[in-house]
Amino acid sequence: MPLDPEAQRIIDRTPAEDPNAGAPLDVAAMREQFRLMWTLPEDERPPVGSAVDTAIPGPAGDIPVRVYTPEGEGPFPTFVWFHGGGWTIGSLEENEFSCRKVCALAGAIVVSVDYRLAPEDPFPAAVDDAYAVVTWIAGHGAEIGADPARIAVGGESAGGNLAAVTALKARDLGGPAIALQVLISPVLGHPDDGRASYSEFSDGFFLSKSSMDWFFTTYPSDARDLDDPYLLPLRADDLSGVARALILEAECDVLRDEGEEYARRLEEAGVQTELVRYDGMIHAFFGPLATELSVAKEAHARTAAALRSAFGGEA
Repeated sequence: MPLDPEAQRIIDRTPAEDPNAGAPLDVAAMREQFRLMWTLPEDERPPVGSAVDTAIPGPAGDIPVRVYTPEGEGPFPTFVWFHGGGWTIGSLEENEFSCRKVCALAGAIVVSVDYRLAPEDPFPAAVDDAYAVVTWIAGHGAEIGADPARIAVGGESAGGNLAAVTALKARDLGGPAIALQVLISPVLGHPDDGRASYSEFSDGFFLSKSSMDWFFTTYPSDARDLDDPYLLPLRADDLSGVARALILEAECDVLRDEGEEYARRLEEAGVQTELVRYDGMIHAFFGPLATELSVAKEAHARTAAALRSAFGGEA
């Protein structure tokens, strides 16, 4: 299908994106530019009961988090959210709109996690932080008004990767029960694995193959990490027993095929899985571009319904 007209307008105004252009790259400057680009004005932030910046103990010190709490009386179920940015850029700001929307629609606490970033902290630092937050909520959720028995995980792009990996780790380590994993355009394989979407949408569709290639120079510690399912979940031999999944993909995205392949692998392993492809849509439709793309409203509502169902409420 052709690009959705709203997505086309974004593409038309977006300069060609190539993090390999120019050297050396100033990662700190890229992060600040990215943060400012997606910072939402106060008057455009959907209402929630409260939004509080705090920290949760982690393996290398405190992990900054933003806790969104819905209106009403708790304890509430908790949705742990991981932002995107190739494990290298990105912050809590890019998902301010979507986290607030899901919090209100699902009636759940959303804990948005500011995990450590590469290249200063390469794999598995982000994974360790992600899992630490989930285990802390399972043991201490009452401190933030959460029900420790009802936890889900989710994320977009590299954040979707961390959500999938957290679900794998919870299964492997006998960790907290995960009610649902919500994977939005997740990174699950490698850019050179040969999937068609990497050829079809390699450039000019918001997220380029060259960007993904660069992220894979910053995050892995060495080439051996690429065989680790905690870096690339499609490398896992067995996906049985992981949390049920909702996977949302954009048609015009280099990452599309690996998410759809993961959905098939999960179903083959007996995991309840819902897969949705948004035709004509581009990467980042759920979070950073949510205020500009009408499809985000449907994606947020679908996510909230899946969370309510997984937490034992009405879909």
